Amino acid sequence: MAEAIDIRELNERIERESSFVTNLVTGMNQAIIGQKHLVESLLIGLLSDGHVLLEGVPGLAKTKAIKTLAALIDAKFSRIQFTPDLLPADVIGTMIYNQKESRFEAKQGPIFANFVLADEINRAPAKVQSALLEAMQERQVTLSTTTYQLPAPFLVLATQNPIEQEGTYPLPEAQVDRFMLKVVIDYPKLEEEKKIIRQNIAAEKTVIRPIMGTNEIESARKVVSQVYLDEKIEQYIADIVFATRYPDKYGLKDLTGLINFGASPRASINLALAARAFAFIKHRGYVIPEDIRAVAHDVLRHRIGLTYEAEATNVTQEEIISKIINKVEVP
Repeated sequence: MAEAIDIRELNERIERESSFVTNLVTGMNQAIIGQKHLVESLLIGLLSDGHVLLEGVPGLAKTKAIKTLAALIDAKFSRIQFTPDLLPADVIGTMIYNQKESRFEAKQGPIFANFVLADEINRAPAKVQSALLEAMQERQVTLSTTTYQLPAPFLVLATQNPIEQEGTYPLPEAQVDRFMLKVVIDYPKLEEEKKIIRQNIAAEKTVIRPIMGTNEIESARKVVSQVYLDEKIEQYIADIVFATRYPDKYGLKDLTGLINFGASPRASINLALAARAFAFIKHRGYVIPEDIRAVAHDVLRHRIGLTYEAEATNVTQEEIISKIINKVEVP
């Protein structure tokens, strides 16, 4: 009974604490029409302290969405356009010689921001990608002999174009695994498209003003970490991840020849964190199985390796994840 009261209290508190989410979504909707899933995914990354990889054809408001979010939070935003001739120093910074002082000084790169948009990340060579991903993982950058902490919150949103593969350097699985979510952005619906046209040809442009500071995001993250995750939900997460590794043990023998390697323990951690953030966005103090199902595709799609057989028969990660979710027993 005591636990039930605690859950009720927690639920009421999280309902109060999560009220700012509605304001953020309203602010995002002023600039972004439709793309509800994109907006929710950005908020999950923000509240879970996890980086997001956005995949979609050009013109689907990927850059606009992150710029809008940064403007709403009064945070420092920087955009890095990845190109084949980019160097690691162009991202993290370098040491420059000051003639007046007769000494070397650190010149910090664009990575020193709260929100970093890595536009077309797969256009840059492996050295640059490694420099960025190291900063993402360690939350710090070393220039010469000095280590500099990156600002908090620190969120990397990388985009990649799935259709144009000429002159690109695909991210290795080990690097892609650093992203909490891989979100696939689709075209807007017909009615949304008409609203987009109307909004963009209007004489008056929407001005986005900050509604909260970075300190409030840090506080919100602490509250998100208190969202209740039951043992049965933990078991459900573990079962879904294990089904990607040993599908035959979960009655999915037809997937055995299609999966080259399953999801890593990072997938289990990120499923739990993303589900907590999703419950928080929905103003709930506890995680339910529907939360896991809502975030499973984004957390797992870049963590499952396909065999040649799967690629030859056009089987996708999406189909494999859907089969697993439909088969694994819901608590």
